[in-house]
Amino acid sequence: MIFIGFGITLIYFLLIASFLFGFDRIKTFELRHLKAKTRFSVIVPFRNEAKMLPALLESIELLNYPKDYFEIIFVDDDSDDISVDLINSFWANTRNPPTDFKVIKNKRTSKSPKKDALTLAISQAKYGWIVTTDADSVLPKYWLESFDEFIQTHSPQLIVAPITYGNTQEFLENFQLLDVLSLQGATIGGFGMKKPFLCNGANLAYTKELFKTLNGFDGNSDIASGDDVFLLEKAIQHNKSKVLYLKCEHSVVSTLALNSWSNLIEQRVRWAAKASAYNNLFGKLVGLIVFSQNALLVCSVLLVPIGIMAPQHLLFIFLIKLSIDFLLIYKAALFFAQKEHLIHYFLSSLCYPIFTVYVAFIAVFKGFKWKGRNYIK
Repeated sequence: MIFIGFGITLIYFLLIASFLFGFDRIKTFELRHLKAKTRFSVIVPFRNEAKMLPALLESIELLNYPKDYFEIIFVDDDSDDISVDLINSFWANTRNPPTDFKVIKNKRTSKSPKKDALTLAISQAKYGWIVTTDADSVLPKYWLESFDEFIQTHSPQLIVAPITYGNTQEFLENFQLLDVLSLQGATIGGFGMKKPFLCNGANLAYTKELFKTLNGFDGNSDIASGDDVFLLEKAIQHNKSKVLYLKCEHSVVSTLALNSWSNLIEQRVRWAAKASAYNNLFGKLVGLIVFSQNALLVCSVLLVPIGIMAPQHLLFIFLIKLSIDFLLIYKAALFFAQKEHLIHYFLSSLCYPIFTVYVAFIAVFKGFKWKGRNYIK
């Protein structure tokens, strides 16, 4: 047993070390405030987001980008709150609205409401570049400017950009923040290794032409989530050299952490449920290695009392994981200017293996609920 445990830990250590190396290979993109050239269609699907939309709308109003160079398309996915009225009222009363915005009603054609919403909006988009975000996001002032300059400089077809959590105070929120920092570290590291496998639809941009070339979400429209990762996989297969990561502090989109463990578990079960449909072998391998390492720690805690594993072996394995994970999260925390939240790292590292194994177990045997809808695996 001990040889298996050390073998898994060695593989995990090498994986995270490779992410550390890859993270530094992606150079930080600095804005030069060039003259704007790119026109964007910004798409925001939403369902019952009346509490979150005001912060997004205010951040859109403050965007430092020519108002006639972008449009905002809100897609209402059958909301039964005041979200639509709130959007219309905000733009009617703001002093600095976008030149072009509209709210359209989603048309369900698949088992994935969000993919339906994006597909519909893209079909009506006026401009060649699509940028997606979520209704609970807050956009930075130079968000579109950073995309524009990156496009002018690198000529990509798909851009993955950074996201983080803001206003994290309680332990639950900081637990999620440290988790998302590890995911962002792995995302950036994967790009640096030339093996991209993660992205987030809250901050993603791609050409309308690419979306059409890839036939949109065909092939995974029956999977409730994954509009971002599945499109990334198809884009990589089409032309990997045109899929790039925008590592720029001015492009970081912030969203809010969930406010309960039950909601967090539902979210992570939703994420885990789509993993079996991934085509990216590297992504599947990463998931298997990470799960194996966390499952090893949980099992080891149970094996120590019955004498199958020595306590010092468990401690050694835990300390290796603790150390290598910290280095990756530390790099990400520096980039996102959130280093002060690392004080929650040790306690989070104790909880995380149990949380991960539990989520994986639920994802295998249950469906999930999201936005008031039930999804059966």
